[in-house]
Amino acid sequence: MSSLPGATPTLATVVIGAGQAGLSASGHLVRGGLRPYQDFVTLDANEGPGGAWRHRWASLTLGKAHAVHDLPGLPLGTPDPHEPASAVVSRYYGDYERRFALPVVRPVRVDAVTSRPDGLLDVRAGQNTWTTRTLINATGTWDKPLWPYYPGRETFTGRQLHTHDFVDAAEFAGQSVVVVGGGLSAVQFLLQLADAGARTTWVTRRPPDWTDRAFDPEWGRAVEDRVRDRTRRGLPPESVVAATGIPLIGDYRAGIDAGVLVSAGPMVALTADGVLLADGRQVAVDAILWATGFRHALDHLAPLKLREPGGGIRTEGVVVEADPRVFLVGYGASASTLGATRAGREAARGVLTALGAAAATRT
Repeated sequence: MSSLPGATPTLATVVIGAGQAGLSASGHLVRGGLRPYQDFVTLDANEGPGGAWRHRWASLTLGKAHAVHDLPGLPLGTPDPHEPASAVVSRYYGDYERRFALPVVRPVRVDAVTSRPDGLLDVRAGQNTWTTRTLINATGTWDKPLWPYYPGRETFTGRQLHTHDFVDAAEFAGQSVVVVGGGLSAVQFLLQLADAGARTTWVTRRPPDWTDRAFDPEWGRAVEDRVRDRTRRGLPPESVVAATGIPLIGDYRAGIDAGVLVSAGPMVALTADGVLLADGRQVAVDAILWATGFRHALDHLAPLKLREPGGGIRTEGVVVEADPRVFLVGYGASASTLGATRAGREAARGVLTALGAAAATRT
């Protein structure tokens, strides 16, 4: 049994992760009558509030970030759009935790979730274990950056970094930088690097998926339906840009006109001092920024054998079909902040329903 706060012989549920989805679920659990630390805990690997947002680079201001949707019961309000998103969201999430006295225990990095013979689940982190009837997993993707393999990657003598590691474009001033990836992060990095005085080359496997479609509720539902269809079939969720495209806003149109946001096409290999493009060109570079996305951080769930032959986890809503004790939020169609808020509510209701059914069975 854990020596950390909130350890009890058997909890109603454990929430793993205190980002948008985890906090939404935790808030709805409190609203549903579960007692913090007595009936459930929320385990978070970070040193403080903010989830993945606390790690974002300072130049990503709230005005440039994806929308941050309200958590249940505490509106975000209208923060300064020029303030770093990391500061705004970390403060907001911290306020939310305090307002509802959420049982967030940190820093706790979960190693494994295992099933017991008595039908309960053990959540293990180091020397500590929490035993629970159900589990809400809200671990997101930030801790699992994707580094695709290209021949020669290990022999490149310049600097390589991932979105996960980016801090400030100014440190690349005067350098030649290749940005790899076709998503929004790559686009934003390219503009910042160019403004900072770097020479950039944009590498994408396919032509950039620009779209001038309005990002309205109908569009949002269509994207969610597309992603949900994949998770229902047990396939891995696709990247955000594959589902949404890149909006042709004013800054991006200007970047295209300036030649900054123009793809050089695919690359086929890295050399000691640069990259080899598919069209035969060799580009000498000082650094390679891999804006190649993330995978869902779900390794700790491996003992439960939830993955389907297609590589994904089959879900109906937020319920894992292979193990209905487990609720996945911030996964698939609920990976956006709006989707994560809704999924947290759905997972909390699922837990409360499961607990009610179990109590009725015992009586």
